[in-house]
Amino acid sequence: MSALSPMWQEASQRQAPAMITVESLSKSYRGFTAVDDVSFTAHAGRVTGFLGPNGAGKSTSMRIVVGLTPASSGTATVLGRRFADLPDPGREVGVLLDASAQHAGRTGREILTIAQQTMGLARSRVDDMLDLVSLSSTEAERRVRNYSLGMRQRLGIATALIGDPEVLILDEPANGLDPAGIRWMRDLLRGYADAGGTVLLSSHLLHEIEVIADDLVVIGHGRIVAHGTKAELLAAAGTVVRSADVAGLTTALEAAGLSPTAYDGGALRTDADPSLVGTIALAAGVALTELRSADGAGLEEMFLELTSDTQREGAAA
Repeated sequence: MSALSPMWQEASQRQAPAMITVESLSKSYRGFTAVDDVSFTAHAGRVTGFLGPNGAGKSTSMRIVVGLTPASSGTATVLGRRFADLPDPGREVGVLLDASAQHAGRTGREILTIAQQTMGLARSRVDDMLDLVSLSSTEAERRVRNYSLGMRQRLGIATALIGDPEVLILDEPANGLDPAGIRWMRDLLRGYADAGGTVLLSSHLLHEIEVIADDLVVIGHGRIVAHGTKAELLAAAGTVVRSADVAGLTTALEAAGLSPTAYDGGALRTDADPSLVGTIALAAGVALTELRSADGAGLEEMFLELTSDTQREGAAA
């Protein structure tokens, strides 16, 4: 069993599930609105993926949730309280917002030891966490300035988990991890949520979010543009249809009141249900070579469509 097993074993017995609630949250800086009326909830036992282009407001929202940035208006609570009002925040909420913000002159072991002592934890938690994130004893004695970004991420995750918290809030934790490290992190967070923990996870690695997330919150220009379960959002992607007679198919769909758009490789895409599209094509005598739900296009396409006006790096900054 992992070093987190006590919390995981007790998760099913908790009467009050861990959760994060953000209501009508806004933040402005000298006339620029970074977060604009943002509301969402992260539920216990689920991974909530927080997605958006650079400058969309993800990090600002997360900083407000953990009390590092004051909101202009609205509220953000964790376990029913403001973060600042939690009696023992390190044991209730694990936070990793910037892996490079760790003290460069300390060793990895020293950083974990300070967290262990501050929270009044057993000394064994330090070695437990080093083992959990696969930092060797030699690496643990190196100063953080000599760590790669991936090693800093592992150390940051270890620090977030050392208090055995009910909630994890992680901003881009996969940055700097190699493919094996990303797989490790994904399995760790999935197991944590499956045991009753609450995970709020931001990432630009859309495939990893698609694999791990249960719920999605998509933000653009500081406003929520979509939210719901992953299945609901991907199912709303519509239908992909393909035919050798593209012109005939287009005419038939438009005559039925649909608005098909060009899709990859000469196919068409429409918001209608596949069964309706197939019926229209049959009635028009148009043979189809492909007919499927567009959810196979995945999270990346949905993300790009929902945030099309902020796709360029830093467009909202």
